[in-house]
Amino acid sequence: MSIRIVTDSSCDLPDDAVAEHGIRVVPLSIRFGDEEFIDREQLSTQEFWRRCAASSTLPETAAPAPGQFEQAYRELLAEGATGIVVVSLSGALSATMQSAELAARSVADDVEVRVVDTRSVSLGVGTIALACARAAADGASIDEVEAQARQLAERTRVFGALDTLDNLKKGGRIGNARALLATALAIKPIIEVVDGQVEQGGKQRTRSKALKFLVDKVVSFEGDVHDLAVLHADCDDVDQFVELLRAHYDGEIVVGEIGPVIGTHAGRGTIGVAFNA
Repeated sequence: MSIRIVTDSSCDLPDDAVAEHGIRVVPLSIRFGDEEFIDREQLSTQEFWRRCAASSTLPETAAPAPGQFEQAYRELLAEGATGIVVVSLSGALSATMQSAELAARSVADDVEVRVVDTRSVSLGVGTIALACARAAADGASIDEVEAQARQLAERTRVFGALDTLDNLKKGGRIGNARALLATALAIKPIIEVVDGQVEQGGKQRTRSKALKFLVDKVVSFEGDVHDLAVLHADCDDVDQFVELLRAHYDGEIVVGEIGPVIGTHAGRGTIGVAFNA
């Protein structure tokens, strides 16, 4: 039995982790005006941020078409997959999961596909995909892998410190009043992903205080933190932040760059943590 994991490019997993664990990543697309790019394939994270800096308007993101998921399923079937578990970006924020489900119906006579809504974003999605890939490699059944994905979806936490709420405000992902208030006060807003939605998680006056807040948030779970990951959007202080966390966590810390899908809404300079507890 060979169970394979599929996720989407919102997962922000490093390429080497994707390759090591045989995870199939179905890309979303990014549109700058009339130009459209396939995430990870036609648009690197570095090029994305360069384009953002030169653009006065936010790019737009679009979910993969069902056919992209179907192609991934059929390729995995050809490689010997006997079952597939899809670990998806929050269904409350994107139509990605709907495409995955439609494609699953198209291949139902050939291979069993289970689609799980992580109700998360970025490395919240990515860490669940990694855990499921490890379980599958250890011989877990499709029922067991799906159950693990659903359990982790309940336990995964994502917190981020933003440099500004302007992108979330422009993208309509958070209330305008809060965005204006945050801008007026020149604070560093903290966001938290709750039940698949982006919610306000606090306010800090400076970048250093925002980073300390994130570390304290991890510490507050009193050692019940697993699969810790750091996500960042072109941040030059990410190594310093990882070292702050290492003082409180002795396991592997996966570090991933926030790509175009999440970066469009979070903005450059965002740094955060994802973990299950």
